[in-house]
Amino acid sequence: MAVTQVEIYEALERLELPDGGNLVSRDMLRALRIEAGKVSFVIEAPSPEIAKLMEPLRRAAEDVVQRLEGVQAVSVALTAHGPAAAAPSLKFGGHAKPQAAPMKPSGVQHILAVGSGKGGVGKSTVASNLAVALARQGRKVGLLDADIYGPSLPRMMGASGRPASPDGKTIEPLQAHGVTLMSIGFMLEDDKAVIWRGPMLMGALQQMLGQVNWGQLDVLIVDLPPGTGDVQLTLCTKAELTGAIVVSTPQDVALLDARKALDMFKTLKTPVLGLIENMSLFTCPDCGSEHQIFGHGGVTAEAEAMGLPLLGVLPIDLETRLCGDNGTPVAAGEGVMAQAYARIAEGLVRGGMA
Repeated sequence: MAVTQVEIYEALERLELPDGGNLVSRDMLRALRIEAGKVSFVIEAPSPEIAKLMEPLRRAAEDVVQRLEGVQAVSVALTAHGPAAAAPSLKFGGHAKPQAAPMKPSGVQHILAVGSGKGGVGKSTVASNLAVALARQGRKVGLLDADIYGPSLPRMMGASGRPASPDGKTIEPLQAHGVTLMSIGFMLEDDKAVIWRGPMLMGALQQMLGQVNWGQLDVLIVDLPPGTGDVQLTLCTKAELTGAIVVSTPQDVALLDARKALDMFKTLKTPVLGLIENMSLFTCPDCGSEHQIFGHGGVTAEAEAMGLPLLGVLPIDLETRLCGDNGTPVAAGEGVMAQAYARIAEGLVRGGMA
């Protein structure tokens, strides 16, 4: 049985620091990676002077994680804040650099964009759960939060902490629920707004694609922001996409914007792999009756009219919302919604798209 991030955190919480707290509560863990039983992470001390005293704690952290079931090897590095730590700072954002050809991170087999014409249709919920469902299918999955203005995947995936950059150029992503993660949200405080013009958005997206150490991935899922703006244009023209998945509710207004997203992908020559109808219906938990709050079948009809696959139909579900707010996607569980996402993931795997 594979070890999880939660189990590692729980083990490290047992190591108390001399001045109170632990490595988790004091936010000293960085770049946690779990791959085929091999665990690695960085302990970041507040200063170089304190780091010199923390070698026994580093060894203790290595030992306590090594004892966990499913762990084959552990590597723990020790670093520190401060100018004497010799860790170059990483500038994030800035204008995009010229490219000779569309970019695909080394080791990444497929890049899938998850988009929608408008906000509020559950696109990020679908992207995060689809990533977890694919990981449970045995795929090596990455998840890139390209919604620069409204990054929500750190909360939905239950991940926090600033990614490490040992050389000031390469960014070490985070891990959660078997998925490799990167988001601008890891670089900012929760209540800080990103106030950037288009060129800086494009530069940040280029960095998150090209400078992140994604490792070997079967599929990298990119959660796009709503609409048809700079981020979508940059991704479709600067990255080597396998294809796009469009999420919409059955509501006519949502479908109007979804058609614009479909037209954008067509114009930019990005294959649309299929559509997902989200919030299709609501089943009352008290009486069991079904209510079509946003209408019904609109996305199904749209897929048929355009000759595109309907990849899945997902209901409005309270557990999905609660799981997302609590940082454990519903696809990580065993219920009806987990099975629904598993079926979508199975279809992508069978079709060779992930």
